[in-house]
Amino acid sequence: MAVNPSRPDLSTGDTPRPDIHTGCCIVGGGPAGLMLGYLLARAGVAVTVLEKHVDFLRDFRGDTIHPSTLEILHHLGLLTDFLALPHQRVEKLRGEFHGETVTLADFSRLPTRCKFMAFMPQWEFLNFLAQRAEALPCFTLLRATTARELLTAGGQVRGVLATGPDGITLRIHAALVVGGDGRQSMVRAAAGLPVREFGAPRDVIWLRLPKQADDTQQASGHGGPKNNFIMLDRGDYWQCGYSIAKGSFDTLRGEGLAALLRRVAEVAPFGYDRLAGAVADWSQLKLLVIRIDRLQRWAAPGVLCIGDAAHAMSPIGGVGVNLAIQDAVATANLLSFPLSRGRVTLRQLNKVQRRRRFPTWALQSLQIMLTGKNSRPRDPARKPSAIGGWMRRQPWVPAIAGRIIGLGFRRELPRPLPSARPGASR
Repeated sequence: MAVNPSRPDLSTGDTPRPDIHTGCCIVGGGPAGLMLGYLLARAGVAVTVLEKHVDFLRDFRGDTIHPSTLEILHHLGLLTDFLALPHQRVEKLRGEFHGETVTLADFSRLPTRCKFMAFMPQWEFLNFLAQRAEALPCFTLLRATTARELLTAGGQVRGVLATGPDGITLRIHAALVVGGDGRQSMVRAAAGLPVREFGAPRDVIWLRLPKQADDTQQASGHGGPKNNFIMLDRGDYWQCGYSIAKGSFDTLRGEGLAALLRRVAEVAPFGYDRLAGAVADWSQLKLLVIRIDRLQRWAAPGVLCIGDAAHAMSPIGGVGVNLAIQDAVATANLLSFPLSRGRVTLRQLNKVQRRRRFPTWALQSLQIMLTGKNSRPRDPARKPSAIGGWMRRQPWVPAIAGRIIGLGFRRELPRPLPSARPGASR
């Protein structure tokens, strides 16, 4: 197995050299980047992941680990250790529509080892992946390192120019650069990959609310949607999301914080006084600008985008993280061998998009339909929608929704290593 030549010797306090040579440079230490890095290093490919922050501890990131991802962890032999971390298990997703609670998705019948969704703060998931990856000799994670531009030569991407800790300039030379740097991707912008935008009618304001002893316990750890309000159980506090019309945040801010909290109190199970006691100024709120877009081309010579860098998703169903992880698995399955030989062609890179095109299109199409992007705003004076009663009369709907949310439209599982295949020589 090859050892990553870029890997600093942490035992001696060495810092990365200004020039680093690696097989694959992944920009972005999110779910897609870390999963791909782990899988490539597991296959013996030298890989370097750049993470611009010093750690993963940031609020208001997706925290759903779907059955599809749990199945991947099982095939990697990581599931038992992962489930030993604090988490909540959700076999059925429930939502409230005009006072009626209905089952939105049922995971209990899925053909997977784990027939549930796990709720866990994303930083815990990323720390878990990073620790397992850093135990592999071919893997390097460079924290506090920001990719600035792509290095090109002869019409092909050859690496990344980055700024590391203490402002040191790093030139990372790689056979392949992968953009796993999210919806504001530097990689896809620098590579000039064309984007198709679909828009979205809503944004979300996130806030934290400390728990109290008499709070109603949400059996699933997830309450909502209730008139555009959801709440996630974070142990000692609630992470609350309040959905607003697209682009209306500045208007709401102009009306004042008190006015906004009164709006939230109208649909939340918490009164205004409690909300006001927890949120004293605007800095305690986080605006999530929802966007749905998709690259028309995911790759160019020497560069590939996956995850949110290739297709930004709405938070509906929490499918974005798991779609990104499936992208990573497909990428590793298709590119590990050519990367081990030190060269990847554009034709090989395009195979990733061809494999992941349909599941991405299908999930985004559903999200666009569910957001009601082209529908008129609902008149609050009208009678409640009949959706709750209709769903109760259609027992097949939660099962189908559970399969789509839990597994997606194309399952991806990591291929076994050659030494792990039956009959393979060791």
